[in-house]
Amino acid sequence: MTRTEPPVNRGRLFLAGCVAMVTLAVTFAVRADILASLGREFGISHARQGLLATAISAGYLVAILAGGHLADILGMGRLLGIACAGHLAGITLTILSPAFGFPALLAATLVVGVADGVAEAVMNPLAATLYPHDRTGRISILHAGWPAGLILGGLLCLAITPWFSEAAGWRVKMATALLPAAAYGFLIRGQRFPRTALAGSGGAVGSRWREAVRPGFLLLMVAMVFCAATEVGPDQWIGSVMTETVGVRGIAFLMYTSVIMFVMRLNGGALSRWLTPFGLLSGSCLAAGAGLLALSRAVTPGTALVGATLFGIGKTCLWTTLLGVTADRYPRGGSFLPAVVSAVGMSAAGAIGPVMGAVYDRWGAAMTFRFASGLPLVPLVIFIGFGLWHRSRGGYRRLAPGGRGD
Repeated sequence: MTRTEPPVNRGRLFLAGCVAMVTLAVTFAVRADILASLGREFGISHARQGLLATAISAGYLVAILAGGHLADILGMGRLLGIACAGHLAGITLTILSPAFGFPALLAATLVVGVADGVAEAVMNPLAATLYPHDRTGRISILHAGWPAGLILGGLLCLAITPWFSEAAGWRVKMATALLPAAAYGFLIRGQRFPRTALAGSGGAVGSRWREAVRPGFLLLMVAMVFCAATEVGPDQWIGSVMTETVGVRGIAFLMYTSVIMFVMRLNGGALSRWLTPFGLLSGSCLAAGAGLLALSRAVTPGTALVGATLFGIGKTCLWTTLLGVTADRYPRGGSFLPAVVSAVGMSAAGAIGPVMGAVYDRWGAAMTFRFASGLPLVPLVIFIGFGLWHRSRGGYRRLAPGGRGD
């Protein structure tokens, strides 16, 4: 008898990807909230606390590039299972690490970073493969899990703080991240995953490297550097800058822009169809730049709210739409090119923080956002150029699996 494989449960797998994204965001929010507590628990300096962020970033970058390479070969299901096991192990080891010392905490943080990278290496091509006719929209919905997780993690931390001592509180907060990790593990258990677009089309794995050096893709990577810096860089400083300039806690603005991001990403597909992907990217750059400029001039909570609204609208669709364009226009890149996009974005986001800090030290709070408002101008020119080029060729088109990019 021939064994019949179970069908692909598209809705369940997509939900699993969304919950995995929530897991990444919850661990991020909890880690940010408990960092000072960890410093006191382990008796470590701020410099050694900074090593935890380095461990997360290093683990993520290595894992997402390796995962993007392996997803076409090993399959997305195996890798997402490995990511889930990594999240459960890393979170658990974090909770137990005081019994073993700071090296155990550092190792646990590295494991979580690796799990984050492997998970995202799978999530983006999974969404694109499950919904080939709505890649940008589904990737946008997938990434709505990030602001949702930030809000959820923040609220959980606020709710837990009054009920526990500091020593117990940070452990309870970290333990909450086990819930979404276990949930996406349950959702993928026993499920059949589709093959990636590259593997399913019978394309050669080596074709990914040829796609990675195409002029169009390289231009998108230049744009991604500035888009990621625009989205993530100001978020790192909004707390201190808004408190200093308008007397309102910056976390309130961060939560507000996260709500905007969640709502808009749920509707990213409709926006990209209405405006075209490059029209949406161009408009996003304009809104983000205008919002940052308004924040740099804000002197009252009302004017700051206007700037935060424009910035929140502008930053929302940059990262996700670039991932969608990569999946649409470079299908021969398989799962590897979306991983490259995210890796470049994370690297740029990490690099812009010290730069903005130096601007803050030399010229003051307002100039931090004024400097950042110029960042979207570079990708704006690139996106307008792409939009005009596609219009001259009959409009933006999604390429079928195996199609050659620009």
